[in-house]
Amino acid sequence: MFRSRSKDEQAAESTATAGQPKQPRDPQAPKGRPTPKRAVAQSQRRAAALTPVSRKEAAKRQREARRAELGKQREGLAKGDERFFPARDRGPVRKFVRDYVDSRFSVPEFFLPLAVIILVLSTMPSPTLQNISQLLWLCVIVVMILDFVTLSFRLKKRLRERFPDENLRGAVPYALMRSLQMRRLRLPKPTVKRGERP
Repeated sequence: MFRSRSKDEQAAESTATAGQPKQPRDPQAPKGRPTPKRAVAQSQRRAAALTPVSRKEAAKRQREARRAELGKQREGLAKGDERFFPARDRGPVRKFVRDYVDSRFSVPEFFLPLAVIILVLSTMPSPTLQNISQLLWLCVIVVMILDFVTLSFRLKKRLRERFPDENLRGAVPYALMRSLQMRRLRLPKPTVKRGERP
């Protein structure tokens, strides 16, 4: 009753079914499943096309998707669209800090060009120029420290007045890092002019 069939019986059965011609399905007969909606069928086809063939292909597609996402985020940062801002740039406190830094003239934003000039002067063979470069370097460092100190004191005071109930943690370091960047290279882009009160 439960014994397995012999190979001869299985072969005979398979030849019998193979010998019978397949009957075409009646067009009026039900398929046994509902016809999928067009949107569902298209999404299934798209998913099948997007399924990566190999690990290498999957990694390539992931890199391309990440590159496209970063491009969109950079474009949103340039336009000032807050939906694309990273977490560190979001919120009214960070917006105020950006506007405060962008509205003032600060020496640290010229640090990179000044550093290049000082480096060129220090490589000159003349001892006078080398002494001037060292003096300039010392002056730039002192002025930057003074600028950072005044910026942090004034910004803290303004933030306490403007946002008494908000969490102000990390706002001052954020301002110092932004003031080190050249104005035209800052992201998100400045929205206020120099001298304009935020």
